[in-house]
Order: sequence, then C-alpha cells, then structure tokens
Amino acid sequence: MPRTPRVAYFCMEFGLHESFPIYSGGLGVLAGDFIKSARDLDLPVVAVGLRWARGAGVQHLGPAGEPSSVEYREYEHSFLTDTGVRVRVRVGGKEIACSVLMTEHFGHVPLYLIEPMREADRWITRRLYEAGTDVRIAQEMLLGIGGLRALNWLGIPISTYHFNEGHAVFAGIEMLAEEMAGGRTFPDAWARTRARIVFTTHTPVKAGNEEHALADLRRMGACVELSDAEMRIFGGDPFNMTVAGLRLSRRANAVSQLHGDTARTMWANVTDSAPIIAVTNGVHAPTWQAPSIRAVGSDPDRLWAAHLELKRTLIGAIEARAGEPLAPESLLIGFARRAAGYKRTDLIVRDEERLARLLGHHALNLVFAGRPHPDDPIGKAIVANVVQAAHRHPGRIAYIENYDMELARLMTRGCDVWLNNPIRPLEASGTSGMKAGLNGNLNLSILDGWWPEACRHGINGWAIGDESSGDDARDLDSLYRTLEGDVLPAWADRARWTGMMRASITTIEQGFTSDRMVREYFEKVYATAAAEPARPVAVS
Repeated sequence: MPRTPRVAYFCMEFGLHESFPIYSGGLGVLAGDFIKSARDLDLPVVAVGLRWARGAGVQHLGPAGEPSSVEYREYEHSFLTDTGVRVRVRVGGKEIACSVLMTEHFGHVPLYLIEPMREADRWITRRLYEAGTDVRIAQEMLLGIGGLRALNWLGIPISTYHFNEGHAVFAGIEMLAEEMAGGRTFPDAWARTRARIVFTTHTPVKAGNEEHALADLRRMGACVELSDAEMRIFGGDPFNMTVAGLRLSRRANAVSQLHGDTARTMWANVTDSAPIIAVTNGVHAPTWQAPSIRAVGSDPDRLWAAHLELKRTLIGAIEARAGEPLAPESLLIGFARRAAGYKRTDLIVRDEERLARLLGHHALNLVFAGRPHPDDPIGKAIVANVVQAAHRHPGRIAYIENYDMELARLMTRGCDVWLNNPIRPLEASGTSGMKAGLNGNLNLSILDGWWPEACRHGINGWAIGDESSGDDARDLDSLYRTLEGDVLPAWADRARWTGMMRASITTIEQGFTSDRMVREYFEKVYATAAAEPARPVAVS
C-alpha cells in the first residue's frame, strides 16, 4: 500500500456484482460505483465494510402476491484475501476477535472487510441489516470501531474518513475517545476529530435516520470511554446516528441539489452541525452502460438496432422468470426499485379503469421489480397490488422476483421508458434513472431527486407534473396525462424517439457518472474539509 494519505470510505454495504451479494439496495450499489470510479481515476481511496455471511435472499410470493418468506444463502468468496491483521471490539461485554479481509476483485480500490473469527460471534454479520437492537448496534460497532482499528493496524495513512450514512458513526466516537485519552480536553478532541471526518446523508425519510436508546449503546459498549452527557451532545437520547454524523464531521453532503435543500431544512435545528452541501450521485458507466450502446456513436439506426437487441434479451428474461411473453414491438415501461411507501411502485395500477383503458387502446407493457424490506407491511402490500394487477392483465404486466444487480442491468438496458413516481421530495437521488438514461432509456419521472437537474421535458425524457407534486391523485392524473399526451406520440415517431435516446445518453455521460461524482467529492468535500481550520466547539 503506498504511503500517500488515503480517503477511507466507510459503508455498511457494497454492491459490486450480483455474485458478491454484500449489498441490499441503492446505498450499496452507489458505494460500489464510487470505489470503482476511484480506481478508474487512480485516486487515493480505500474502502471499509463488513463481510456478510449470507447474501441476497430468495423472494417468495404468496397466493395473493404478497412476499411471504426470504431464505438466505452462502456465496463464493475465495477471492477475499486475509490480510493477517486482527482487531478486537468489545461488544456487550465480550471481546469479539475479527479478521480483516481484502479484495480488489471487481476492479475497485482496496476494500477491507471486517469478519468475526469465531463462528459463535458471527450472529453479528450473519445478515445485512438484521432486525433487532443489539445486532444492529453490534454491526455498527464492528464497522466503525473495528474498521478504524483495522486501518490503524494496517498502517494506512488516512487523511479523511468518509462516513457514507450514519452506520459508521462509532468510528468518530472512538477517534474522539482516543484524543481524550491522549490528554486533550473534550472541546479540543472534538475539534480535532471532526477535522478528519466528512459525512454523507442519504435520505429524508425518518426510518432511514436511525436512532438507538442511549442505555442500549452503553450496555453494548458503543460509547467507548465517553460519558452519557458527552454522547448526548452528539446524538441526544435516543441517539440519532445522522445527527451524530453531522456533529462529528467537518463537512457533510446530500446526494442531489434538491436533497441538499431538503436536508438543510430537515436538520436546521441541529446545533454545531457541519455545513451541508450537495454532491449529486452518479453511476459507473462501465458497469451499467451496455457495450453495444457505447459503441454506436451518433448513428441513430445503429442505436436503435442495439437497443432492440437489449430489449429482446430483457423480454426473454421476463418470460423465463415470470412466465409472461411480452410483445417486443410494444412500448416497454420499467419500474425497479425498493418497494417502499414513498416510492409508490403501484401508483400506475391503482386506477384499474384507467389502466384497463390504457392497455386496451395502446401497445404498451409494464414490467416491475424490487423487494420490500422483510419487516415493511406497506412495502409488501405494494408488491401484492402490482402482482394482482399482473394477474388481471397477463401478457401486459409482469412482476419479476429476486431483484438484484443482474436484473437491474437487464432492465435499465432493455426497457424503453423508465418510470419513477416518488412523493417529492423524499427521493434523495434515484440512480436507477441514471443507469437507464445511460442506455437511451427515457425517464418519465416526478421532479424529485436527480431528475430536476437533468430533465429537459420532451427532449431527453419527461417530467410528471411540476414542483408541487406530492398528492397521490394529482400525481396519478399527471402520470396518465403525460404518458398518453407526450410519451406515446413520441413513441410513434421513430426519428424523434432515437433523437431523444441520444439526448438521454449524452445527458448522463456529461453530468451523471460516478467519475464526475468522485471528482466532486475530492474538490468540494475532502479538500475543503482538509483545508479549513476546525471550528471552535462550545460545550455547555
């Protein structure tokens, strides 16, 4: 490892490839794209995560379409190298001895993964985001405290610690405790600690901003050597991981320009918070753009031919997985993301009369994918609604189980239109639309997340409604009006459609790749944090 100071990128999950399922969804896939671009750009980054024992689950649907059970399976990981480094983290009064594994297998910067050595301790890393207070705190302790200690033992010089979401916050608590153990006062230790940390917040949804009772943190050992009063200064009680991330960091960022506005409003009352800027997410072009699309240049005929081949591949996969033979000449609209209430996967199928009329008058098909959280009844009900609509309209609507990176590639490459209809402004970014756009798939989306920065209505895609979106009935009406009044007429004009495809590709290539994103982190977040002096901290 070179002695150049590194950025240490901490994340609970990394989506690098479907064969290495240590990811759950968008956060992990973004982290994977980040560390791939850092390698492509030869930038000084290392990454830190956990080695999850079991990967993505097998999704089963019940008779009414509800996701009924999930099984977890082992996966091949012979490419992981044992660094020989061992770290210990005291969790719930017990020393957990961990090995430190490393891989660069998927073309990314060195990724260091913490794993308990004893089988009896692997309840911590058995499954990503395991339910239960103790297991969740233990996971975050291994990531934060264990990850920090691993980097120290590896002897890697770190200039900036990047906490990608609040899961790694206990690394900051550990750093501050080390400073105080060296004889520094609490205010001085806080100032020195925050000068080395930057923080990314990813969601304005309350459930995504985790809280733990301070008594549970104390019992589990997450407070390290800090008193309850000192812990409350950072995260309160219950201890909010996002608030602590903001107070422990020198600079913070949201993941789109709109999300920046939302986050600054959301956390405006947090005293001693790092300033929140915006760095819009991006996607790793070599991972997500089909080589055939990349090769066509500006030739519209070659672009259309390449797209048709990708569409046929997707339609074949839909028939194989869902048993639905879709017509390749029909307009194919895709929707694939985590099934959560605010994302409204089932919005377009909620008005059965209007849906039946749409499908009766137009050659149009809908394909859906995306899992709900196992403990989310609203997400499960949404999936059931979509599956029931598919049963009412066989051959026109399909829901595909077991959404993963492979299926994401097939869908973002093979659909004609990419639908996104969250409740504004709850979609912080929404990178699936970038992946789709990179392949000439045209976005049809609420003006939320990244889309307000990219949308040129009728040129590279379409906006559903306007900036006042948020009401279900109004947004559903706007969706149908835009689809029938704008999208379908454009579909009937092949020259116009391929021109829009080229405009979509250009938009993403020029402004929404992870190469651009990583460069912005170095220019706006890492360099600024290192150059600015730490602010004085007032402690009452």
